[in-house]
Amino acid sequence: MKQSEIKELSVAELQEKLSETKKSYTDLKLAHAISPLENPLQLRTVRRTVARIASELTKRELQ
Repeated sequence: MKQSEIKELSVAELQEKLSETKKSYTDLKLAHAISPLENPLQLRTVRRTVARIASELTKRELQ
């Protein structure tokens, strides 16, 4: 998910998207621990998406 897409979402949508993305990251990590993922770079992209969403939420709270 790109930063421009994240900025368009409301706070409630961001919180929902954050919980979904964190869950998918956890699922990917567990799947990777059991057997290697076909594309291990997925872990990096999902982790960075979580960080982008969390940063946007924090930014909006401070304003």
